[in-house]
Amino acid sequence: MIRLVDVHKSFGSNHVLSGVNLEVAQGQSMVIIGGSGTGKSVLLKCILGLITPDTGEIYVDGSDVTTTPREAFLAQFGMLFQGGALFDSLPVWQNVAFRLLRGQLKKSKQEAREIAIEKLRRVGLGPNVADLLPAELSGGMQKRVGLARAIATNPKIIFFDEPTTGLDPIMAGVINDLIREIVVDMGATTMTITHDMTSVNTIADQVAMLHGGKVRWVGPRSQVFDSDDAYVRQFVSGSPEGPIETLR
Repeated sequence: MIRLVDVHKSFGSNHVLSGVNLEVAQGQSMVIIGGSGTGKSVLLKCILGLITPDTGEIYVDGSDVTTTPREAFLAQFGMLFQGGALFDSLPVWQNVAFRLLRGQLKKSKQEAREIAIEKLRRVGLGPNVADLLPAELSGGMQKRVGLARAIATNPKIIFFDEPTTGLDPIMAGVINDLIREIVVDMGATTMTITHDMTSVNTIADQVAMLHGGKVRWVGPRSQVFDSDDAYVRQFVSGSPEGPIETLR
């Protein structure tokens, strides 16, 4: 479903991606791990076409990202943003139905609201939440609303950017379980960026480690905790000792 071939991206003298090769099969949950500033978010933005790689090729469902009409291309995706990214001035249901109320996917207001309430139910939130504003919700509830928005259009591909950031361990576990359940039910292809190894253990089918601008390890979730790769071992264990440089 997603294929990257020798993708490079620099910002001035900062070489963020230096030859990324990666394949994500249809219906697979791929989790990208790696330290802060290693280019994980840049990688997602390149796949979405929000950033143009300097060189390399990116294909989504067989189509070249650089030549696919933008609106039709983006309609395939759902996105759960790290900070929730809800619109403060819109009630919850309009946040969830944002794409359903405009553009290529436009529905009537009544139909969009019904879909929004159903997606809220899918993430464990009742219809009483629909007319609240985001500021009236807890952090965990806001994250659930963001998840409902990500699946509102039944996308083929969903990206999760640090889905458990800012949540307590119990709510993080709830969000991880919800993501896994929804991904399996929908059969969607997903890519998740995370530092949380509990998320990796719950969400991932495959894991890829990005370091030094390249994917230096990729394999099934069952092998990531026993990898022979020194970089993966250090990251998974959280040890300050190893090939990954740390500030001291």
